[in-house]
Amino acid sequence: MKSASLKPVVRLWFGLGLLAGLAPWAPAAERLPNVVLILADDLGYADVGVYGAKGFATPHLDRLAREGLRFTDFHVAQAVCSASRAALLTGCYPNRVGIEGAMEPWFDFGIHERELTLPQMMRQKGYATGMVGKWHLGRPVQFLPTHRGFDEYFGLPYSNDQWPLHPEKPGGFPPLPLIEGDRVINPALTHRDMEKLTGQYTERAIRFIERNKDRPFFLYVAHTMPHVPLAVSEKFRGTTPRGLYGDAVTEVDWSTGEILAALKTQELEKDTIVMFLSDNGPWLVYGNHAGSAHPLREGKTTTWDGGTRVPFIIRWPGHIPAGAVCPEMAMTIDLLPTLARLIGAKLPDHKIDGLDIWPLLAGQKDAKNPHEAYFFYGIPFGVWSGAELESVRTAHWKLILPHTYRSLGGRKPGMDGWPGEYQRQPVLEPELYDMQSDIEERHDVAAKQPEVVQKLLGLAEACRADLGDLITHRKGAGVREPGRE
Repeated sequence: MKSASLKPVVRLWFGLGLLAGLAPWAPAAERLPNVVLILADDLGYADVGVYGAKGFATPHLDRLAREGLRFTDFHVAQAVCSASRAALLTGCYPNRVGIEGAMEPWFDFGIHERELTLPQMMRQKGYATGMVGKWHLGRPVQFLPTHRGFDEYFGLPYSNDQWPLHPEKPGGFPPLPLIEGDRVINPALTHRDMEKLTGQYTERAIRFIERNKDRPFFLYVAHTMPHVPLAVSEKFRGTTPRGLYGDAVTEVDWSTGEILAALKTQELEKDTIVMFLSDNGPWLVYGNHAGSAHPLREGKTTTWDGGTRVPFIIRWPGHIPAGAVCPEMAMTIDLLPTLARLIGAKLPDHKIDGLDIWPLLAGQKDAKNPHEAYFFYGIPFGVWSGAELESVRTAHWKLILPHTYRSLGGRKPGMDGWPGEYQRQPVLEPELYDMQSDIEERHDVAAKQPEVVQKLLGLAEACRADLGDLITHRKGAGVREPGRE
């Protein structure tokens, strides 16, 4: 909403919502809802109990699902760290804002100051904004969280595998620093330091909630785990049959429970939207140190559903139905415009790609996704830049465009923290999958549905004109430059 006066907006909106069949909500005592967004790293679709986890339990996340709503067809915009997070925080396809693939520590760019981030949007309405965890959206100071809308920050500027992991494999990475605000407080984390991170993130998150209990707040908890190299505190190490990976997920689940308990202690449960998801699918090449996307095809870096489909759970007592399951498709780009609608914040004047999906979250009868289609850019074999348009998805159909992707291809993955070897897997002709009956993407029906193929090819061509495509050497007219140092 664009009005600066909160009370008339809330009253008018509530009344119109009842008349139009929108979700009937009104903040108690005019308080806007708090928002807690919890993001796991490389957690697979099947790595939460209610999604079919095996070898470990996630009682707190399962409880969150019982008390809220979970999606079974929720996606990230790109199946790799930086691009996925850029989409989550801007409501745009990562290619639109110039953040593709995974950023290296020495990259000198980040989210441009023109882009509206989630915390900046929340600040419009007087929110306190805090972040703990992995950023991975620009290491130079001007691109760190406290310069992109967060009041405070504690965590890692990039991925925990971007450091000298093994003496035999130096990789050229600099030491991994721990940052508070925009100041380095530990210039070179050891593995022992990393074992403490999930606990430290949790402690900082709880303190943020306690300090801001009397005002609306937005808290972004971006866990380092269960991304390799796995690091688990002594309390959780060796506690699951699944090994170190299961231990790491169990600690993330514990952290979620501690945050939920803090909200209850401060009597904020009914005033708080809590969301949990992963930034992409599992990094399958790491074998027993990777998760599972069962029954989906492939994993991280690919545009098969094992790479982009992730668990997504959301709870807001009294506004989101408890124990509900939504089969409709949705994407992280939709969260920013949906939250803007809920708090009455102004969206940017420039184009964003997400749309309001509140009717889906509210469990409205016959609610449908408002997008005609979603577009997925992948990470080609041999590089980490996500500039290739690889698939187009509608509610019913998914078209896989010709491209080359990483796959184990039946080979054994790595073990105990060491990766296996990917092989180059080509898609030579467009392939079409019926996502209503074939979520495993095993049966190509392109020959049987030529009209559907042609329609989706037309949508793909429009996307190339807007966002570009490395495969067809197209430069997108709608792409905006990232900020540069």
